[in-house]
Amino acid sequence: MAWALLVGAGLLEIVWAIALKQSEGFARLWPSAIGLGAAIASFALLALALKWLPVGTAYAVWVGIGTVGVAIAGIVAFGEPASAARLLCLALIVGGVIGLKLVH
Repeated sequence: MAWALLVGAGLLEIVWAIALKQSEGFARLWPSAIGLGAAIASFALLALALKWLPVGTAYAVWVGIGTVGVAIAGIVAFGEPASAARLLCLALIVGGVIGLKLVH
């Protein structure tokens, strides 16, 4: 259950980051509201997951899911570059997150 909460928190981190990008510095109401709501929900799910998971592992997994997800969204939705070096770095993050899960 804790891992499901943590994955949900990580996915919501992707939502709030993309929504804040769309908010244009809080100039647009709905993307701003979605971003803030998703951020609050993400933090709440992370806090719940921390009841059962070590803080170092949970935080690294949460940030890793968000980092990789937002980077992929940036490539797909916003035309950000997808260089080999960038993709390799993202793969290293994924490997680290999987490693943390396996050693837990």
